[in-house]
Amino acid sequence: MIIALALALALADPAPTAPPSPGTSSPSISLSEAGRAIAAGRLDQAKQMLGVAVAAGAKGEPVDRLLADLALARGEYQSALGFYRALLATHPSDPLLLERAGIAALRLGRTTEATALLDRATQLPGAGWRSWNARGAAADTQGRWEEADAAYARAVQLGPDRAEIANNQGWSMMLRGHWAEALTNFERAAAIDPKLPRLANNLELARAAASGDRRRAEAAFAQAIELRSRWYARAADNLAALGGAK
Repeated sequence: MIIALALALALADPAPTAPPSPGTSSPSISLSEAGRAIAAGRLDQAKQMLGVAVAAGAKGEPVDRLLADLALARGEYQSALGFYRALLATHPSDPLLLERAGIAALRLGRTTEATALLDRATQLPGAGWRSWNARGAAADTQGRWEEADAAYARAVQLGPDRAEIANNQGWSMMLRGHWAEALTNFERAAAIDPKLPRLANNLELARAAASGDRRRAEAAFAQAIELRSRWYARAADNLAALGGAK
């Protein structure tokens, strides 16, 4: 999904390391290494490490947290949300659990649940930029532009150098049909991280739309869109109303 909400765990991917062997690693060490592998995007390795840890006797909440995080990173949002819901029953004020549960619900299109979870997350002192970024995206899905702007502004305060936020702000502007403002935000995202996934498509779409070149914009939009996404109806409507070349 192009409105990435910073949900893609876009962290640096260090050189892969071999997973620990069952005979040389304790369950706690395996779990720690699995957590680092998830954060780095080495998801197959993380899955293998979790299997090693469970075989060595690891169980309970530490395993469930990692299973939830792994499912979220793999795009298995229904499974992730189930794990996070269960964990929140015991830890209802854990900002990270609320954030990630909200993100999973948002990716499933459960906007009401996502908004409720992210509201709880952002009311806690430990809320980070991802919580506020996702809260902005949730507001965008409902056309609550003032809420979105306020949430993104807070996200920028907490993560001023995160290209994901500027990218989301760009999509927020596109959802409103404000192509020039969208382009400004996408260009800011590109200045921070030009390799952000799909940002090049976003830039092309915004440039074409801002210039009034409907045909070029439609071509860029076709490249950008994912068929399963629910985020593009309003942007598509705005594009359909765009003047320019036929």
